[in-house]
Amino acid sequence: MQSWVKMALFVLVTAILTRLVPFSAFFRNVYTLVHEMAHAVMTLLLSGSVLYIHLYADQSGVTHSMIQAGWRSIPVSLAGYTGAALFAWLLFRLQAAGRERTGLLLVAAVASLGLLLFVRNEYGMLWCMGFAVVTLLVCFLTPRWLRLLYASLVAFLCLVESVISSVTILVIAIADPAAAGDAANLSRATAVPAAVWGGYFTWVALWCARNATSLLFRSIWNRRAEERREPERFPM
Repeated sequence: MQSWVKMALFVLVTAILTRLVPFSAFFRNVYTLVHEMAHAVMTLLLSGSVLYIHLYADQSGVTHSMIQAGWRSIPVSLAGYTGAALFAWLLFRLQAAGRERTGLLLVAAVASLGLLLFVRNEYGMLWCMGFAVVTLLVCFLTPRWLRLLYASLVAFLCLVESVISSVTILVIAIADPAAAGDAANLSRATAVPAAVWGGYFTWVALWCARNATSLLFRSIWNRRAEERREPERFPM
């Protein structure tokens, strides 16, 4: 229970703080891109075709695809929220392991692939290009402290947005099930109420957030323990 409380407080504080960061709205589109790319990748894995992805300045996005009718629509609809939450957790795992550069290369690769293969509206294409360039510059041309700060910002925003968007879709699924996006699509495909699917998305996002924050606190604790064990040196 204590870890869940820590996670809730951490997400709440991070959500407030990240909105005070200049240009944070620009970086919140990372979550949107990963969400839509997860839909696109799952569509391709199930032998469908992706027509295009559009990203918008208000952090919304849409993926238009074609896939054979039937059960295939279920994993495609599941992929967005689930894949984006797992991606945020992966970024925290990489950072906890001291591999923040790998995480930055990963998000730059996702933006580059999105630009080359799927994203077709003007804002989305400019955003993917700008984000990929900025991320690669930070990855290779900045000191490590700045690289860590940038990687943390991207990871935190992905994590917070995964929780906020999942809770939002749960609330919409309860109030207006037909307007609940992926949860509504899943409800039509399975006859399971949209609110249940919204609850599932929320549970996955909270599980990933709990594990991500546990990794963060553990890495901080281990770093401090190592600093305490390091022998004090005196000049001779």
